[in-house]
Amino acid sequence: MTDLTKPIFTNEEAAVAHMEKDRWGNEPFCPHCGSLNVHKMAGQTQAGMWLCNDCRDKFTVRTGTVFARSHIPLHKWLMATHLMASSKKGISAHQLHRMLGITYKSAWFMSHRIGEAMAPAKDAPRLGGKGKVVEADEMFLAKSRKTRSKGSYRSAPAVLTLHERGGRVRSFPLEGNPNRDNIIPELYANVDPARHAAH
Repeated sequence: MTDLTKPIFTNEEAAVAHMEKDRWGNEPFCPHCGSLNVHKMAGQTQAGMWLCNDCRDKFTVRTGTVFARSHIPLHKWLMATHLMASSKKGISAHQLHRMLGITYKSAWFMSHRIGEAMAPAKDAPRLGGKGKVVEADEMFLAKSRKTRSKGSYRSAPAVLTLHERGGRVRSFPLEGNPNRDNIIPELYANVDPARHAAH
């Protein structure tokens, strides 16, 4: 597991440098027009700002990303993204609020933006294909063990997860209890017909 004491998660300058290297490598470009004719602006008031010498627009490494138009420090965004991506059971906005030392409103905003960014693209290819296996399973999002133990969890929202063995994962909310009528359409819509294998 990634060390959460790393500078990119605790220091803003380190986070910005990491993002610039990850996004642009050694060739920063303007996200507005694509020009490579750019330079970093000087001065404390414009720290981290870049200027495009062609279209004359200003930008930062956040521009055009889910981190844009936010006053939340970039290192907190990186930590939140890591926590959400690495948590097997998911992480709530309340947990992010406590762990990052930010308001619940900010944590809710971050979790929704990051969640949207993690969603598969609308034109993403189907899971599976020739020689691959896709596993399917459903679960109820019961709020507590007490709820589950009473058997009332079936009133909780249901989720279907499709897992390409050794590869990608997709999850979908289901209307009502899981059954053939709401599971099979998702299988046909998201699994390559070259081989349907659900377990």
